[in-house]
Amino acid sequence: MAAKAVDFLITGFAVPPNSSKLRHFRVSCSVPVSSGASTGVAERPWKVADARLVLQDGSIWKAKSFGASGTQVGEVVFNTSLTGYQEILTDPSYAGQFVLMTNPHIGNTGVNFDDEESRQCFLAGLVIRSLSISTSNWRCTKTLGDYLAERNIMGIYDVDTRAITRRLREDGSLIGVLSTEQSKTDKELLEMSRTWDIVGVDLISGVSCKTPYEWIDRTDSEWGFNSNGRGGESFRVVAYDFGIKQNILRRLASYGCKITVVPSTWPASETLKMNPDGVLFSNGPGDPSAVPYAVEAVKETIGKVPVFGICMGHQLLGQALGGKTFKMKFGHHGGNHPVRNLRNGRVEISAQNHNYAVDPASLPEGVEVTHINLNDGSCAGLAFPSMNIMTLQYHPEASPGPHDSDSVFGEFIELMRQAKRSA
Repeated sequence: MAAKAVDFLITGFAVPPNSSKLRHFRVSCSVPVSSGASTGVAERPWKVADARLVLQDGSIWKAKSFGASGTQVGEVVFNTSLTGYQEILTDPSYAGQFVLMTNPHIGNTGVNFDDEESRQCFLAGLVIRSLSISTSNWRCTKTLGDYLAERNIMGIYDVDTRAITRRLREDGSLIGVLSTEQSKTDKELLEMSRTWDIVGVDLISGVSCKTPYEWIDRTDSEWGFNSNGRGGESFRVVAYDFGIKQNILRRLASYGCKITVVPSTWPASETLKMNPDGVLFSNGPGDPSAVPYAVEAVKETIGKVPVFGICMGHQLLGQALGGKTFKMKFGHHGGNHPVRNLRNGRVEISAQNHNYAVDPASLPEGVEVTHINLNDGSCAGLAFPSMNIMTLQYHPEASPGPHDSDSVFGEFIELMRQAKRSA
């Protein structure tokens, strides 16, 4: 790049040691600046704001970009987890969403292969307050910025995440547009945010596997826990992939399950031909009302084999039983949500990620609410004992988050064991 010099002249006086005489000095220096800088001001040695987040309420947030460049639209949600940003990035349930981390410092530990929860990043973008300028972790293989750039995921930092979070809490989840393209006007970006909607969109088909496959990996012995009292019995489980996290599969395998993962559109008739001991309906992104084919598969399965629904699977089971789901104001996203188990009174700190919930008042007689979220009283778990159904609205596998709810996998094992004995 062509450059020209800007000269600076400094004059002053100095008193040498052990001398009463003053000495006059002059220092001149030249600073190269870009030839394109018509004002003659030197180019800044630090990154300046080069991105905008435009929300549908008309607010515009200037920020600095990292990762990929371009323009992306999505629903903005906030996550209160203090750690585990890589698991969050690779959680398919965030498809179509910008994830805003309330923890201000992100990127400190870099990224590594072991913490992946799926084959790729499905979220629309990442919004953070402060991007770590260095990484410090013995498992780190690359920086967060390089990781996002390789996966074509946009990120922004140096933005007031606390103010945006308060806005989302007061107004509810908002559609936003993230852009690094200076050619696009604020008005154009605002129009994009107001004409796009996530409600009623089938996001599951874009994150599900395309063909069935067998899963055998367990939780690594280095990270193993809750390993007592499982016995040597094994169970055949078919897991519907609505956006399944790998740690769900690892935990099931660690409890002795042999797992076949099937696509979201897999017919229930084919599942039943496999003669499974149980069926898992997994987590996944978006609106459960947008995937009627999945609800039908659930309807054709329940009552024939024990089933366990997690997150999206919980909502689909709620609809299959005749209940209704609704969109929450700003959803639950984080690793610190208190849940009460109504059967034993135990309070669990849980990992959650969902924008929809089941209305328990709409469920038929015989369906039992087993868990409630203590923050807002919403339904966090269901059971229908006569049909061997159990569900959780949150993530018992955590990743990231506490392991308080891991024992629910053992409960699913016991449900399958009892069904086999009574068959």
